[in-house]
Amino acid sequence: MHVTRILRQLHWLPVRQRIEFKLAMLVFKTLHGSAPQYLVDDCQLVTASGRRQLRLSDVNKCVIQRTRTHLGDRSFAVAGPRLWNSLPVGLRHINLSIGQFRSALKTHLFE
Repeated sequence: MHVTRILRQLHWLPVRQRIEFKLAMLVFKTLHGSAPQYLVDDCQLVTASGRRQLRLSDVNKCVIQRTRTHLGDRSFAVAGPRLWNSLPVGLRHINLSIGQFRSALKTHLFE
């Protein structure tokens, strides 16, 4: 039996999706205040950043910091909010519990 089929039976995510899963979980925890303060400072919603109210602020988008290098694009302050903003609107609800978010995120990444 091929390894891919075994991983699918175990409901394990491929490596790239596993990294996205971990990063999205960390962003979720920062937005709900259960992560260290140094991470919370790097990840803010558009409404909390003091910027103008836009239609996009209704769908819980994060502010993405600007960088000048590709290395800077891989930092948590950029990669986390960029991944968060790419998630479907249903996953970005603030009212979801961590268990509900984890389950819905894994289902989304498994597709």
